[in-house]
Amino acid sequence: MNERTPHKRLRPRKTPSQPRSEETVASIIEAAAQILEADGFNGFNTNAVAARAGVSIGSLYQYFPGKDALTVALIRRETTRFHEDIAVALTKRSGKAGLEHLIGAAVRQQLQRPRLARLLDIAEGRPALRDELAKPELEQIATEVIKRAIPRHAHPEVAAGDLFAIVRGIVDAAGERGETDIENLEYRVRAAVFGYLSKTGTP
Repeated sequence: MNERTPHKRLRPRKTPSQPRSEETVASIIEAAAQILEADGFNGFNTNAVAARAGVSIGSLYQYFPGKDALTVALIRRETTRFHEDIAVALTKRSGKAGLEHLIGAAVRQQLQRPRLARLLDIAEGRPALRDELAKPELEQIATEVIKRAIPRHAHPEVAAGDLFAIVRGIVDAAGERGETDIENLEYRVRAAVFGYLSKTGTP
């Protein structure tokens, strides 16, 4: 087996070049999200996704070699949306405002579609997908926001990782309880994050 084969299995077969094909790919990826939300990993397969998207299995395979490639494409879609949201934090006038926006973006990412977010978090942890899904830009943005909020923080990179861990832990628990009040949840997450950061500086 060629050593490149595993990577090819995780990547789209081709990139859509026309608006219609772009719409087809977008509908397939959204169908994958809906199948995961409704049926979990046990019901997630290419036949189910094709049926939900209203395309033939042959059309699906034109773009995606299998469900792992679909999972990667879905995670990348969600990551791109999250990246666009948290990048706004860098435009805020103060470091504190930027940090508050970053926290809000992280809460929204996890709670808007909580079951999907939890399942994608699990998928990202698979060794077969991990190398394909590195997110250095997200970590860099979070680190920069923390540097602006707490200029003297000794380890902003570590704090950035802890921030996402705190958010995910609290929000996942809230999602499992069926909470839907994003504003209240943001308030609680901000309290936890700022409480943690106050040990090394005050935003």
